[in-house]
Amino acid sequence: MKILYSILLTFIALTGYAQTKISGKVVDERGAGIPLANVILVDTYDGTSSDTEGNFEFTTTETGTKILLVKFVGYKDSQHEVVLEGKPVTVTVQLEEMINELEAVMITAGAFAASDESRRTVFKAVDIATTAGATADIAGALNTLPGTQKVGESGRLFVRGGDGTEAKTFIDGLLVLDAYSPSAPNTPSRGRFLPFMFKGTSFSTGGYSAEYGQALSSALALDSKDKAEMTRTDIGILSVGGDITHTQAWERGSIIGKIQYTNIRPYFGLINQEIDWEKPPVSIEGSGAFRQQVGKDGMLKVYGNFNHANYSIYQHSIDDYNSKFLYDLTNNYRYLNGFYKEALNDNWIVRGGVSYTYQENDAMVDDDNIVETEKGVHAKTVFEGSLSDKVELKTGVELIQRTYNQQFTFDDGSNLTRAFDEVIAAGFAEADIYTSNKFVTRAGARFEYNNLMDQFSVDPRISLAYKTGTSSQVSFAYGKFRQTAKNELVRVNTTLDPEKAEHFILNYQRIENNRTFRIETYYKKYDDLVKYVNNDASILNNAGNGYAKGIELFWRDNRSLRNTDYWISYSFLDTKRDYLNYPYKATPTFASKHNFSAVYKYFVQAINSQLGFTYSYTSGRPYNNPNAGKFNNGKTPVYSDLSFNWSYLPKPYLIVYLSCTNLLGRDNIFGYEYSTEQNANGIYNSRPVRQAAPRFLFLGIFITLSKDKSVNQLPSL
Repeated sequence: MKILYSILLTFIALTGYAQTKISGKVVDERGAGIPLANVILVDTYDGTSSDTEGNFEFTTTETGTKILLVKFVGYKDSQHEVVLEGKPVTVTVQLEEMINELEAVMITAGAFAASDESRRTVFKAVDIATTAGATADIAGALNTLPGTQKVGESGRLFVRGGDGTEAKTFIDGLLVLDAYSPSAPNTPSRGRFLPFMFKGTSFSTGGYSAEYGQALSSALALDSKDKAEMTRTDIGILSVGGDITHTQAWERGSIIGKIQYTNIRPYFGLINQEIDWEKPPVSIEGSGAFRQQVGKDGMLKVYGNFNHANYSIYQHSIDDYNSKFLYDLTNNYRYLNGFYKEALNDNWIVRGGVSYTYQENDAMVDDDNIVETEKGVHAKTVFEGSLSDKVELKTGVELIQRTYNQQFTFDDGSNLTRAFDEVIAAGFAEADIYTSNKFVTRAGARFEYNNLMDQFSVDPRISLAYKTGTSSQVSFAYGKFRQTAKNELVRVNTTLDPEKAEHFILNYQRIENNRTFRIETYYKKYDDLVKYVNNDASILNNAGNGYAKGIELFWRDNRSLRNTDYWISYSFLDTKRDYLNYPYKATPTFASKHNFSAVYKYFVQAINSQLGFTYSYTSGRPYNNPNAGKFNNGKTPVYSDLSFNWSYLPKPYLIVYLSCTNLLGRDNIFGYEYSTEQNANGIYNSRPVRQAAPRFLFLGIFITLSKDKSVNQLPSL
């Protein structure tokens, strides 16, 4: 027994001598302790967890050189080599935060992302198609968002004090020279592209990426859909025409073709119009898209669109209604877009493509003929990827070439031609630098050379975003932007400098439980705006300037009320310009100080229907009354519109769709036109610019033929 007792004491002593105490602290990059981090000696059962202050301590009987592994969710694993020889080991471990795509902060200043594939967007792609009053027009739906202004006689996007030419459209990153169909004077135009083509939409009201140039106020970036998954045929029977679409899908690709005929003439024959149409608009449009997966990760997309439209209208004199002339317009439009995207490796992708736009307006003004033609090509290549887990880089080059020609042929046989050829070569680079999951900086610049002015320019852009909580963040954006002046100005003076703007934007956003709140304020400074010299439209310079500032609110909630989704937006705008023929700085006629929209959607399960309402309010806009003593001192009545739509599904593959704009029939006035000469009493005669009709009523029946009888066109309406 004595021998056994001695052996036991010797074993205990040797064991105690072989133990090594390992202690230390786990901290983050700021030195703060990280609680509950796992501390493990690799290939052993020894280890522990850090306490509330990040401290840890444990003992081991292992000897020699070992690896100490420290792990914690949201941080990179850290490994440290330790030598175990019975002496205490002390280690301080600093963990580096892991940047998680789902958790990392996003830059939201000035940006509304819309994608049915992302849970963090405030505006879905399907919303564009189902907003009452928009009649499936992209610009119409976006006009319910803050930052936009309702300009009913135009139909285009007017953003933060900018006119309709300052908002540019891009498809898969490639510029569309004119994204709107032709319209008669003082009647709204529609976008040429239907929302069902796109899986995502990024609408930026300012401070956008250095990738996008030639846009002074806004960039609308449309991301086209990838390959279709199902073969189907869609038929639309419309109150203003009809369309048929067929999609053929195979394992790695698809092709889609659509033909649409629109004839407003029977409808206008039933509904009285404020406009004296000789021939209301008629158009035929075709479009096609080819999608093919290439290799393991590549995608090839080709999209084409053509449109032929014409109308004729009588323009009446303000002084004598019986004095009139005929304006006849025929428009031909072609657009072709080819896009390719491929992963080069696990970290980098390359994308790019070429777009071609052709449009011709052939107008007859009584016996005078005016033919206006514009052709353009845009080519772009972009590389984007990760330099590290904290730095993402996007860089690319592009070329924009366009040719403009305007040919006058007068009734006496004489001719006048105005034309120009513009080439813009550009490069851009910007990096997203993640300091942590809570803070990101995007810094970049755009470099351009324009042959018309023989001018090279550099425009810096920077954005910051900080996550204030799990569901909220603040963002700031700054940038310089430039854009070639309008065609009707450049054709007079081809040496005009680009018009310029500086954007300053501050944003707060919170998204939680399917509820979104945004508040944003901004300041925009205009320089080098085109100005008439001595009020002469044939002599132009870049002496104009201006500003726009305001605050905007947005609230969306699709959780609080059952089967209900709604959003509310409000914009306050203060803007003035001294440009064109303005005698001094004044608020332009397209700008309204207060803009409010409320959109409501409700699904009635009992009758398989979705009901939608949109209410829009705009305060009065200024106009110039030559009978008054001050420029642009007049003010139109407020604009108010309540619109409605109803989607009824009697069968899963059959939809009956009804919409009505301006349900209450309000007589909205957008401005006033004045005679160029005084009457016998020394007064300039005037007339209001009104809606073409109090309401627009649309009825459509949409049928989908496919193997899956539950598929329909509701997301497209």
